[in-house]
Amino acid sequence: MDSNMIFNLVALGFIVWFFYSRFAGVKGLRNLSSEQFQEALTTDNHKHVLIDVREPGEVKQGYIPGAVNIPLSTMGRRLAEIPKDRPVYLYCRSGMRSKQAAKLLRKHGFNELSHLKGGIMSWNGKQTQ
Repeated sequence: MDSNMIFNLVALGFIVWFFYSRFAGVKGLRNLSSEQFQEALTTDNHKHVLIDVREPGEVKQGYIPGAVNIPLSTMGRRLAEIPKDRPVYLYCRSGMRSKQAAKLLRKHGFNELSHLKGGIMSWNGKQTQ
């Protein structure tokens, strides 16, 4: 094997790992449709924490009422603001960042995690501007 072939294999391995880590499911994460997400938020008597993981500029375009904005970019520093003894519902624009947030929270001992599949783009409930 020449060095060019080895480099190509390593690069390919990195690309495969990158896509797998971004798109693979998160163990224990409930992927909820818009309807399921809305139903879950209304049936647990406000014992949950609803987190919008988008950046503040995105939130200005509209958010789900009752959501707290903790951007994914700051979540690692703000873990103490999230109670571990309550269900956590996450959403972002398309569902990718909320999955990453769930992965981070799972790693820090959060167990009851759900996210809005398709993000706020798939949301058909009420939004606040």
